[in-house]
Amino acid sequence: MRKWIGFISVLSLLIMAGCGGSSSGDGEGGAEFPQEDIEFVAPASPGGGWDGTARAMQKIMSDEGIIEENINVVNKPGGSGEVGWQYLSGQDAHHLAINSSLVITNNLLGQSELTYEDFTPLGILTTEWISVAVPPESEFEKGKDVMEQLKEDPTSLKIGVAPGLGNNDHLSFVQAAKEFGVDIPKVEFLIYESGGDVVSALLGGHVDVATMSVSEAKEQHNAGKFNMIAVSSEERIEGLEGVPTWKEQGVDMVFPHWRGVMGPPDMTEEEIAYWDDKISEMVDSEAWQKVLENNEWQSFYKDSSESKAFLEEQTKNYDELLSESGLTD
Repeated sequence: MRKWIGFISVLSLLIMAGCGGSSSGDGEGGAEFPQEDIEFVAPASPGGGWDGTARAMQKIMSDEGIIEENINVVNKPGGSGEVGWQYLSGQDAHHLAINSSLVITNNLLGQSELTYEDFTPLGILTTEWISVAVPPESEFEKGKDVMEQLKEDPTSLKIGVAPGLGNNDHLSFVQAAKEFGVDIPKVEFLIYESGGDVVSALLGGHVDVATMSVSEAKEQHNAGKFNMIAVSSEERIEGLEGVPTWKEQGVDMVFPHWRGVMGPPDMTEEEIAYWDDKISEMVDSEAWQKVLENNEWQSFYKDSSESKAFLEEQTKNYDELLSESGLTD
């Protein structure tokens, strides 16, 4: 009998030791994370903001020794991000994807069943600000002049935007128009395939006003070929000190054109903490500051918990603006 008691005691100690070893690890079964190569998904073709962000992350995290594992960038274009994000939804925490407002508005517009809640928000990284521009001979000197004209007659101007209604360039204009009491569904937006096409349309006199990112407008503005008359930033932008913000023109509005990064669903707390640490180390690096400068992006960093709150807030704002513009019920 004593032999059996002794055997059971030893067996119990072995089981307890095994359980203790399992709970001390960072990943499933006590294994350290990561255990394999890392993949960053750019949900678009090579070139452009999503791809550029993913490749900048890859280079800095590798070159700076932030992550020791191999990092690969994979392009999954299609469906305004839908193809890449569908792919991510079936992966594990070794796979991240770049996102933007389209992860929200695709769903609100009925173009996707996915929402940001189907993923794990890990960070908001950068923003570009959005401008309103007019030809140099235009009668409009400020953004509020455009809005006052549209309030009087919403069909009197042609507004250029790309690549479609419901994106940030369009919705930032809608938010400003809403503040002025414009009948937004009556406003005539002309849709172009790219920001470059919008620039050409404004230069060619095909539209009266255009809304586009500051980086797309800056060169022509500085060359005197058209005038930026409002920007969506909190403060005036360095190098464009002559262009007033919407806030200065009586519109209490800041509208970022942001990009972020997210992981697949059901990530563990340990995996989220790992990526919080690595992403924050990246955004603090001098190499990342150089990327921002070279691309005329601005830092807009928010960690995983801040990103979740930000995306919830953005969803409410986009939902309201899409409704105001007549694109949703």
